Amino acid sequence: MTQLATVSPGKILLTAERDQPRYYGHLWVFDTNVAEVLGTPAPGDLVDVYSHRKRFLGRGLYNPHSKIRVRLLTFQEEPVDEAFFARRLRAAVALRDTVAPHANACRLVHGESDLLPGLVVDRFGEVAVMQALGYGMDLRKELLADLLMQEAGVKTVYLRNDAKSRALEGLPLSKGFLRGDGPTTVPIHEGKAQFTVDIAEGQKTGWFCDQRENRLAAAVYAKGKRVLEAFCHTGAFGMQAALAGAQSVEGVDVSAAAVAMAQAHATQNHVAARCTYRQADAFDELRVLEKRQQQYDVVILDPPAFARSKKAVPHALAGYKDVNLRGLRLLPSGGVLVSCSCSQPVSDDDFWNMLQSAARDAHRQIRLLEQRGQGPDHPVLAGMPETRYLKCFIVQVL
Repeated sequence: MTQLATVSPGKILLTAERDQPRYYGHLWVFDTNVAEVLGTPAPGDLVDVYSHRKRFLGRGLYNPHSKIRVRLLTFQEEPVDEAFFARRLRAAVALRDTVAPHANACRLVHGESDLLPGLVVDRFGEVAVMQALGYGMDLRKELLADLLMQEAGVKTVYLRNDAKSRALEGLPLSKGFLRGDGPTTVPIHEGKAQFTVDIAEGQKTGWFCDQRENRLAAAVYAKGKRVLEAFCHTGAFGMQAALAGAQSVEGVDVSAAAVAMAQAHATQNHVAARCTYRQADAFDELRVLEKRQQQYDVVILDPPAFARSKKAVPHALAGYKDVNLRGLRLLPSGGVLVSCSCSQPVSDDDFWNMLQSAARDAHRQIRLLEQRGQGPDHPVLAGMPETRYLKCFIVQVL
């Protein structure tokens, strides 16, 4: 492994407009904030960041190919060495031991929120699935894999460096075992529910740990009820509903592979007799169900992200309004809608206003029962709104 410097070979001078990141808590220095680069730092190197008045602000990882020029690791003039990364990982593991002590599937490292920008790690039993989304973390992936084995006690580390966002960093796409070997399907549990995670082919790292608490919360409303799970993916919301005593669960997803996995999960959890899944476009299916005047007691909407930039927010809100309006029309008085969004640029207020607008157009009066977000293993870093993205609103039709 190439020996990486633990001190900074370069300096970044910021423009006057963006010279105090530590006070805002934001860990990204954008290309437009850079006034001058001193020295010859290579992609992934450590650099020190200074104000335009040459006051030290922080130390981070540099990438001249990215709009995010520097991902700040620390606001102290300290060595960024093996011991540094070991401390950060140890702290991340300790938090998960506190907030998710009984979960064998959780987000172990949530990038910037764990002060490890550009690094994502999910743990599934004794397997860690790692994504290096920044150039600096990618250069250090071997060290990070060793430290994960040491600090998290996992037996294997699987690399999912196939995220499209890596292209923005000038990085290639790849995946495979980095430490250890074994099957790429891993059994996990969430409460009473048993699931199988495909760490090689599943979306992102293979499983959406951020919805764990929301799935359990939504299941509270399902006992004896008819449940529709649109955009069901592998059926995780529906499994919790079925195990909570739902009368029936219907799941719809456009992916044949996801539907097959959802059916397998129903069998695995001994609820297949009450669960049906079909491959269909959920947008179209909601319209078909509305036209048929189909009724459900609980409708769960967990679509993919509709907006990845602020520019896309108006279009995204129109899309969310359409699916939520259809979902609300499938509910009688007393029915419950569980509506989710993983679009970070869409704010909580945006989403709540959209739901109210959808309810008006659907001629439904609603009340908010629960306003939820990502689980505590996906903490939000104050001053960095990019780390807060998931919204889950549970509303009831009156």
